[in-house]
Formats: sequence, C-alpha cells, structure tokens
Amino acid sequence: MVDDSGLVRDLIRAILESEPGISVVGEAANGLEAIVKVASLKPDIVTMDIEMPVMGGLEAIEKIIAAHPVPILVVTALTGVRTAFAAVSKGALDVIEKPDISIENVKRLITKIRLLSNVDVSAHQLALGRKNVAIADSRPVQGMEGANAALVAIAASTGGPQAIHSILSRLPRTFPAPVIITQHIAEGFTQGMVDWLNAATPLTVVVAGNGDRPCAGHVYVNPAEHSMRITAQRVIILGDREPGQVYNPSCNTLLCSVAATYKKEAIGLIMSGMGDDGVAGMKEIRMAGGTTLAQDAKSSVVFGMNRLAVERGYVHKVVTLDKIPAELMQRVGTRV
Repeated sequence: MVDDSGLVRDLIRAILESEPGISVVGEAANGLEAIVKVASLKPDIVTMDIEMPVMGGLEAIEKIIAAHPVPILVVTALTGVRTAFAAVSKGALDVIEKPDISIENVKRLITKIRLLSNVDVSAHQLALGRKNVAIADSRPVQGMEGANAALVAIAASTGGPQAIHSILSRLPRTFPAPVIITQHIAEGFTQGMVDWLNAATPLTVVVAGNGDRPCAGHVYVNPAEHSMRITAQRVIILGDREPGQVYNPSCNTLLCSVAATYKKEAIGLIMSGMGDDGVAGMKEIRMAGGTTLAQDAKSSVVFGMNRLAVERGYVHKVVTLDKIPAELMQRVGTRV
C-alpha cells in the first residue's frame, strides 16, 4: 500500500490483515519508494494514493505499469477525485474512496482487493488496444438511413470508467444519438469522473440533471446519489435509491426505463462489472425490440454482469472494446 498518511495506512492494514487470505507485504510513503518496493516484493495488488511527496501517484502508477504490471487500486479522498480518475488513464484499474470504520466501506474495499488482485494487467492492457486511434468520420452509411437509434444506454461497474473513457474518446462530435451512462461509483465521485471524461472526448459530458432532455452529441452520467429513469416524454428523472438496492446507482432502473420509452430505438451496452445489475435491463431492451451489446471478456476487468447477460441470451452481439465505437456508429447510422 502507498500513502503518505500513516493513519490511513494503519487503517487499511488493519482492515486487510483481519481478512483470511490477505497479507500486507509492504508499505511506501511516496511514489518513488513504491516503485522500488513493487519491484522487490512483487505484490498481487497495490493500493495507491495520488497526492504524495517526492513522487506523486500518477507518475508512480505509469512507471510501475510500464516496468512491473500489477493491479493498482487508487484509494483517495473526495478532495482528490478529479486527479484520481486521471490515474485510470495511466493504468490503474479502479478508484475507491478512502475507507472509514463503517461496515459498508470496509466490505467495499475488501471486495475490490479480492477482485482486482486476480486481474492479469499485461493481458488487460493488450486487450484494451492502447494505441492512438483517430476519431472516426461520421458520414451516413449507405443504405442505413433507417437504422438510426434514438439513444445509447451504458451500464458499467468495476473496470467501467477505463472502458467508457476508451469508447467516448473515439466517438465523433457529430455522433447522432445521446449517450446515457449508469456507472457504479461512490457518492461524490460523479463530477470528478465527468470532468475526466470531458477532457477525452469531443462530445459534451455532464452529470445528468432532473428534467434534462437527452440530445445528440451529449453524454449524461447518472449521479451516484440517485436512481435515474427516462420518462415516456423522454425526460430524465432523478429519484431516491430504491429500498434493498444492492448496487448504486442502479443500472437496471435506467435500462428498464430506456426499454419502455425507446423500444426498438434503444441500444443497450453492458460492460465490465461484478454482480448482476443491468442484466434484467438488458433483457427488457431486447424484448422491446432494441439492440443489446456486451463488452468482451478479455478487455473486461471483471467479466461478471456482462457475462451473465450473454449467458442468459439477452445480448445480440459481444464486441471487443476497441470495436465498440465503430459498432455504435454503424448502429446509429454513421460509418467509420
């Protein structure tokens, strides 16, 4: 673990060492020390803060991934969220809030550690297709004028931000359908993710607001504090979380409303993430006559909710991450 705050390090160590099968093999107070310790200790996973003396987390992550690829989980306070998401661009797998002693936060940290420690980072980086790809031309496809979709709805969890960033960075400014996203994320983190995505795409990315009408060229991200629906009038409505809801914000809530409103004009895309949130929503979109796509296993940090949607027969097509932008453009009536 890497953090210049001894108090936080002590808390994380206490949480992890209380779990069977988890051992903390080393600690570092700054990024430079982390690089040396990762090389010598060869841990299964690294937890990393961003703001540190001597060498910050962003530079350290980039150097570690280049020399000794290992899963990295960024652990940050709300004040560091904007910078923390930049760490995903450098190769970190996920971002999580600094834990406190609450049962929910402790459980979330342990779950992330166990999941991400099994990721083959070298294979994952290769599957992401990390190379400079030009934003595609968006002229109409011959003979596809009737294929236009009215809306693209994306459901994602662990590993989602990195994949969503890759997709949005390759869509043109003239993309003719709105994109709406529900990404499992901690409260207070949505704006930081939106700012990070905005810097990577010619589309306009915003935190979805109550009463927004989705329009082409815009991306609307579900705020973590609310469930989000689209009404029959094609207006975004934000509501309270539903009782007993395990995953927040809820992918199923969004996707089911999209199915009911847009029917055959909807494209549903289910991406990397643990659990089964979004699976029922993909079923609804397919039954309503819409198009359903899933991110492939190799590029997924966790092939979980997308795997279930595929296995249950709710997905028309499984697509590699690097091909998703072109697939979406063809589906909405544009061409590469």
